[in-house]
Amino acid sequence: MPAWSTRMRIALMAVLLLVAAAGVRAEEAYVFAVVPQYEQRKLYSIWKPIVDDVARRSGVPLRLAATLTVTDFERGLSRGSFDFVYANPYHVLVESRRQGYIPLVRDANPLTGVLVVARDGPIRSIADLDGKTLAVPSPNALGASLLLRSDLEQIHNVRMRMLDVKTHSSVYLNVAKGIADAGGGVQKTLAEQDERLQGALRILYATRAMPSHPVAAHPRVARPAREAVRQALLELAATPAGRALLADVPMLLPVRASLDDYLVMREWGLEKYWVEVPQE
Repeated sequence: MPAWSTRMRIALMAVLLLVAAAGVRAEEAYVFAVVPQYEQRKLYSIWKPIVDDVARRSGVPLRLAATLTVTDFERGLSRGSFDFVYANPYHVLVESRRQGYIPLVRDANPLTGVLVVARDGPIRSIADLDGKTLAVPSPNALGASLLLRSDLEQIHNVRMRMLDVKTHSSVYLNVAKGIADAGGGVQKTLAEQDERLQGALRILYATRAMPSHPVAAHPRVARPAREAVRQALLELAATPAGRALLADVPMLLPVRASLDDYLVMREWGLEKYWVEVPQE
């Protein structure tokens, strides 16, 4: 019995050493948070199978965390509350000097901000928008707010009243129902909406293209764990079932990402429109 106990202790110690060497915490899962582009049930239905598959492939324990609002997500990101995130690339850039999140994977397809209006509504040109209401999923959403508002003011001399409606889906609904005169979104999330809702809207303006949202890791996550998650996402994307899961994000062509991919945005003057989220 004593010899058996000694062997068991040695085996357990070996397992713990292997876990530590892999950069994986044995006692709890890493928190994987996703910016709430969709309402919570839809977000969970999209991301839970992805996070579970990545955890299985990588051996890194992950727990999906979905915040109720973009503001809650931004506050958690600024605090460093999340180990892994799928986030607005400009927010990752802003936090690079504070939390230092490290981009791992992004969609090779660029992100394009779009301004939508009711298909049969009175808004026919950009000039018609001056003084009107613009629904946005968050003041700090990149294509749907920051870059869009920058273009409207600096290129077209149009200023709008901003209405924060919390999610991309809510933006499109508010415009279709006439609650807002126009809405800011991105081409990817617009394409995810019900066909009837898409049919009720018309794209009036599109921004320049920008690098897509990354999956990023906090620097406290050990490099082996970060690389394991990166590789698992790329492996997932190499399978038909995995491509189907990632298409719902949508992340159609995942590739390796780095902070360098996003540095060009520092030249766009977006800091003028960035709203610092107060910490509670």
